[in-house]
Amino acid sequence: MSKVVVFDHPLIQHKLSIMRDKRTGVKEFRELLEEIAMLMVYEVTRDLETCEVEVETPICKATCRRLAGHKLAVVPILRAGLGMVDGVLNLVPAAKVGHIGLYRDPETLEPVEYYCKLPADSTERDILVVDPMLATGGSASAAIQFIKNRGCSRIRLINLIAAPEGVERMQKDHPDVDIYIAALDDHLNEHGYIVPGLGDAGDRLFGTK
Repeated sequence: MSKVVVFDHPLIQHKLSIMRDKRTGVKEFRELLEEIAMLMVYEVTRDLETCEVEVETPICKATCRRLAGHKLAVVPILRAGLGMVDGVLNLVPAAKVGHIGLYRDPETLEPVEYYCKLPADSTERDILVVDPMLATGGSASAAIQFIKNRGCSRIRLINLIAAPEGVERMQKDHPDVDIYIAALDDHLNEHGYIVPGLGDAGDRLFGTK
């Protein structure tokens, strides 16, 4: 079973409370999403491997530590996931960026991939899939399956807010993918929105509602 990590850092919770407020405008919402993404990825990458290197300071030679092992790629689920990318890149500027887009077939109600572009060496990288909301889990599960179909195996999912239904779906479909969230909310309403949530993250991010 995958692990679910809920970040209770005061700065994350403070910024998230402002994002939830319906009075928060597009500019501030966008900035807060980027900031929280940066704070979250700081914790998500805590277990990255390092190795010793020798550097020469202005004073003397010193043994220091630098990142070793696998490199990173960040893959936003379009469209709201785009708002988290810069936050990741602020901390890990060498990470490569992929994109995955899905839509729901109106007849089968199943997610359909309409766009997927991953780094050429994505199978050699740790993949951070980002999307602000984990509601039913259908889109996240499908996106991760599409990524797995391209040979990637080291995948983590980062969400701002999750519903218990989405977490359960992800753990059922992808028990090998750890989930990192800033808040586990109460439930989904009859329209599939997370309660209390923050509304439609994409609309609030891009000002389309």
